[in-house]
Amino acid sequence: QVQLVESGGGLVQAGGSLRLSCAASGRTFSRHAMGWFRQAPGKEREFVAAITWSGGSTYYLDSVKGRFTISRDNAKNTMYLQMNSLKAEDTAVYYCAASPRYEFLGTRPSGYAYWGQGTQVTVSS
Repeated sequence: QVQLVESGGGLVQAGGSLRLSCAASGRTFSRHAMGWFRQAPGKEREFVAAITWSGGSTYYLDSVKGRFTISRDNAKNTMYLQMNSLKAEDTAVYYCAASPRYEFLGTRPSGYAYWGQGTQVTVSS
């Protein structure tokens, strides 16, 4: 089992940057493909980015391509989401998630077995 804790959220002006972190407990972090999702008030949870167990492959929501970068450091049991050129529409609670699969770049929440509690990102325009 994997326990996940997000951090790094906050309030930022449009055009600014934030880096989210997702710290995982346990010794199996490197066995899991990982993902970031977000959920704005009144909306469904939305896929943002995914990364395979090695970090060798990534996949992004079209609207964040070129602005967000997902990465991981298996030695530190941590995944990151670097968010640049933030827009008001990026405002949401951001969640990290772990899949039981190694090579997985799924966009549906059902493909992930473990979730963090979320961190709020608010972008002011």
